[in-house]
Amino acid sequence: MSHVQKTSLNLTVGSQAIDLYILTNKNGLNAKILTYGATLVELQAPDRFGVLNDIVLGFDKPDGYLQNEPYFGVTLGRVANRIARGRFTLDGKEYRLSINDGPNHIHGGLKGFSKVVWHAEPATDKDGAGVGFNYFSADGEDGYPGNVSARVVYVLTDDNELRIDYTAKTDKPTPVNLSNHAYFNLAGAENTDILGHELLLMADSFTAIDDTLNPTGEIMSVQGTPLDLRIPTPIGARIMQIPGNVGGYDHNFILNNDSGKLTMAARVYEPSTGRVMEILTTQPGVQFYTSNFLDGSIKGKKGVTYRKHHAFCLETQHFPDSVNHPNFPSIILRPGQTYRQTTVHRFSVK
Repeated sequence: MSHVQKTSLNLTVGSQAIDLYILTNKNGLNAKILTYGATLVELQAPDRFGVLNDIVLGFDKPDGYLQNEPYFGVTLGRVANRIARGRFTLDGKEYRLSINDGPNHIHGGLKGFSKVVWHAEPATDKDGAGVGFNYFSADGEDGYPGNVSARVVYVLTDDNELRIDYTAKTDKPTPVNLSNHAYFNLAGAENTDILGHELLLMADSFTAIDDTLNPTGEIMSVQGTPLDLRIPTPIGARIMQIPGNVGGYDHNFILNNDSGKLTMAARVYEPSTGRVMEILTTQPGVQFYTSNFLDGSIKGKKGVTYRKHHAFCLETQHFPDSVNHPNFPSIILRPGQTYRQTTVHRFSVK
């Protein structure tokens, strides 16, 4: 039977204790999530022989996540991804946010949703084992207007899916764009790179970027570019052809989904293990990132040194810097509205 287990850790941030929740489904798969950052720290999935292995990067000890600059597994907010120069204008008023990525604001800023302790409790779900995380973000936090109440629910279903449901409410107009920043290696977190993984992305276009990786506002076709991943393609096949100084993929793809309904966004296949991960989402975009900034300075699980292209991220979200581009889908949440987002990671083998 699927079940939820809570483990208290000898770890605090300020006066707040950090706990670990373990979700296990009827097939033996498990996911472990910290209350700090509502962070996915472990995800076990079977290979073609039924052997389970952890497929997300991170640290062996929970205290490693307290200095988690690569954002391993965290919940991103109040706004995932970049906001140019940390500025935006809303209803005629300019807001200035914390700057933490060159000239830009990224992933909610110096504090953000990833560097706080969330309140958690088991969540009843007919499909499997679940845990809900709640965080109250005060007006002015990292420069954002409005008090925001956010909730993230992880469910590990008996159909071998990890489903993440996000909701948020506010008392003032404010941008909201939540996501998860798990780093995946389907061969196992201890393996060396993901260049042989085959990726299919359901996207005909992407948002062009400048030399700070922020959108220019231009929407471009993937046709004839290294970003055309509309048929299964090894991640390493054209990675060296990416223009500029990006060092790999770090682009927002515009998904072929304007319905807002849960729809297939991507499929990843790892040939040596047979693991397949499909991603379904209600979001209009996905940031595909090939861990270009891992430089060997971080020792992760099992003492493995994490290097460039060790993992990939597929962060389902609205487009980066949407607050400064009227032609992008809006991320403004207003009083009386409820922000909703669902992303599913579905696991199988072939």
